[in-house]
Amino acid sequence: MKKVLIITYYWPPSGGAGVQRWLKFVKYFRDFGWEPVVFIPEDPEYPSIDESLKNDLPENLEEIKIKFWEPYTVYKLLTGKKKDSRFQAGFISEEKTKSKKLEEFFMWFRGNFFIPDARVFWINPSVKKLSRYLKHNPVDVIVSTGPPHSAHIIALKLKKKFSIPWLADFRDPWTNIDFYKELHLGNRADKKHRKLEKTVLRESDAVTVISKGMEKDFTDILPRKYDVIPNGYDSEDVVKSGKSISPAKDKFILAHIGSLNKDRNPVNLWQALKELVDENKEFSEKLEIRNVGKLDYTAVEAIEHFSLEKYFKK
Repeated sequence: MKKVLIITYYWPPSGGAGVQRWLKFVKYFRDFGWEPVVFIPEDPEYPSIDESLKNDLPENLEEIKIKFWEPYTVYKLLTGKKKDSRFQAGFISEEKTKSKKLEEFFMWFRGNFFIPDARVFWINPSVKKLSRYLKHNPVDVIVSTGPPHSAHIIALKLKKKFSIPWLADFRDPWTNIDFYKELHLGNRADKKHRKLEKTVLRESDAVTVISKGMEKDFTDILPRKYDVIPNGYDSEDVVKSGKSISPAKDKFILAHIGSLNKDRNPVNLWQALKELVDENKEFSEKLEIRNVGKLDYTAVEAIEHFSLEKYFKK
């Protein structure tokens, strides 16, 4: 079998959307003649935990782990958050912060000094550990998946050192992400983010994205070939659940899969739905709103403001 090294931050027992894409790829790689090796952090700061995802791990999968310092312990201490509280991706706050100014300061500090992201301290020790590994355990391909985009910087450094073909997979944009402006970047930091992004896009042998929209956005940044591999579903999960994937005829289901932060909070949609349920009794009886992922408190407040909570299912 050919061998592929996958560099990813999110991995079981991490829950949420970020882990699913490459977990499912790895689950079936051996069927296509590829033996996966997964490089992951040890004891990372995951937004949520889902132990059931471990059931998808192939038998005897080789996992390489490394421990590194993450700044979230200090962040939680200074912002008054509980020690066991989980830091959410995408700047989601499930509850109002005690100090908005302090929260904004940490966003500014994170964006301007932790480049490309708060996992920046993962990069150098990972390159050292994987360099030792690759000297004695050659692989045919390296895959990095981001965010966090620090995974791409690890792969970039290994590519330059070993000349191994490298696939950079983007599950989300980098400088085009909706909360990029929330980082309050200075000119120097903004230039560094954009330079790193272009370097990853230019130096990688292949780039995969999840949508045609992302393909267009990245083409505007750096013209090259981008392969679109949309997120999908695992048919085995559907079989195990015993449920049908056919649409419910007696329901009008509006679903959002992923994190819903304040920048993605569709206030106009909530208002339109409120008007529809007030005007149309049949629509009111059929409406069901589903969210699979974390909700920012601003989205919860908007849903309550328009009296839609009874239609909402997490």
